[in-house]
Amino acid sequence: MVPHIVLEEIGVPYQRVLVDRMQNAHKTPDYLKLNPNGLIPVLIDAELTLYETAAICLHLCDTHPEAALAPALGTEERAHLYKWLMWLTNTLQATLIIYFYPERFALPGNTAGAAEVKTQAETKIGGMLDQLDAELARHDGPWFGGQAYSLLDPYVLTLCRWTRNFSSPAARTRPQLGPYLQRMLARPAVQRVLAAEGLAPPFV
Repeated sequence: MVPHIVLEEIGVPYQRVLVDRMQNAHKTPDYLKLNPNGLIPVLIDAELTLYETAAICLHLCDTHPEAALAPALGTEERAHLYKWLMWLTNTLQATLIIYFYPERFALPGNTAGAAEVKTQAETKIGGMLDQLDAELARHDGPWFGGQAYSLLDPYVLTLCRWTRNFSSPAARTRPQLGPYLQRMLARPAVQRVLAAEGLAPPFV
């Protein structure tokens, strides 16, 4: 969803290609030539083939500066964007992966161990959602980076969406994140992506 939202915000034509996980299309030899990790998404931009969502989004921002989805290079604002982008991918998203696939982090057949891993991950994610909420409260701007909408916003929305069915409080229940997520859902680019993905409420 993140690169799709960024592409919609930029407003350039692009083609979405379904990689059917249910058919293990992401593990086929043809797909592994694009991304040897067998993960989604991949961006093909002329002669460039790129994987890793954060790298794709940074490339789109850098090649479409008129969209103003990232601060200027060399500025403090750009440095903070890098910081939060890496935190979202390497800290929050990585822990969400542990929550959704706890069996990967326990011995085969150890269902009790996997359940404990999942519980611990959910607790850690709760603290991270509090951190997002505190950052929004700190600057009191409409978007995650403050007054300016940026590529961080599709990332925050998407990862917060992953918590919508948590047994512990979801992202939407927090005082700053709740209204922020509604502002995100109101953006036309986000609405187009939700429709294109065929997603149904609740969105967050």
